[in-house]
Amino acid sequence: MNIFQYRKADNFLLNGVSVAMGNFDGLHLGHKAVINLAKPKVKSGKFGIVTFEPHPRELFFPKEKPFRLMTQAAKTIGLKRLGLDFLIEIPFNKEISTLTPKLFVEKILFEYFNLNHIVVGADFKFGRNRKGTAQMLRELGNSFGIDVTIAPLVKHKDLEISSTAIRQTLTNGELEKAAKMLGDWYSIVGIVSEGDKRGRTLGYPTINLHMENLHLPKFGVYSSIVEVLTGTHKGSYVSVVSIGERPTYGKNKPNLEAHLLDFSGDLYGEDVSVSLTAFQRPELFFSTSEELIAQMNIDCEITKKNIQSISAHDKKNA
Repeated sequence: MNIFQYRKADNFLLNGVSVAMGNFDGLHLGHKAVINLAKPKVKSGKFGIVTFEPHPRELFFPKEKPFRLMTQAAKTIGLKRLGLDFLIEIPFNKEISTLTPKLFVEKILFEYFNLNHIVVGADFKFGRNRKGTAQMLRELGNSFGIDVTIAPLVKHKDLEISSTAIRQTLTNGELEKAAKMLGDWYSIVGIVSEGDKRGRTLGYPTINLHMENLHLPKFGVYSSIVEVLTGTHKGSYVSVVSIGERPTYGKNKPNLEAHLLDFSGDLYGEDVSVSLTAFQRPELFFSTSEELIAQMNIDCEITKKNIQSISAHDKKNA
């Protein structure tokens, strides 16, 4: 997958391509429906997405709590898996944000990218003060020879699938509900960093991921599957994950710690994807190391049962 950035001084290398346009935070089923509609009907056609980086909310509300469901690296991995030929990133800055809907279509989508087909969701907004709507994009596109498809909103039962709805399920620890909207387990992708190494002294070594600029799921312990994406230990591992401030050791900056069952090795610097499959319990304070170890023993057994249950369900429905 090629990655292009909008730069006025450079020429765009593709002509007449089909794209899906949006922020695509979380890559949920609604986003995937939009992206699938952008696939050309001919095998030789190329397609990709147009997205904005940073997310517009970060420009307009810089003091807002982190809201992203996935890092840029996680989004790139997810898009590659969808078979896209390219990713176009438009740097969202004050200059772009002040363009009227007409100028955005004319100067960016038509003159610079020379797009042939654009797909957006029915709730898509663009242009200065978010005045542009999906229907307006269709009308403006017609005037510049760009075909615009408006994808209907996707629902799960009576609930519209959206990044906002998924954030709420994660805040509540409702992993199965989130998975039904995402089309897969909610995953956090990152690079393994050094922690305080307390887990080793307890007999439960962990890998650590930072969670800056991400919406934080409910603090507590989760059943998880960790996929090691790089290095000599590539593969999937059943894991117990703790997300939170580790109250036993004082109030700390929230992070993710994962203990990989039946694993021995060094993963520092490797890329991993941590898929949360079930919320087991909230964060607890432990008075002694013995109490913490006893609870970790229980956590591991619960995780094994939960993952076995998921595996049995997947085989039954295969």
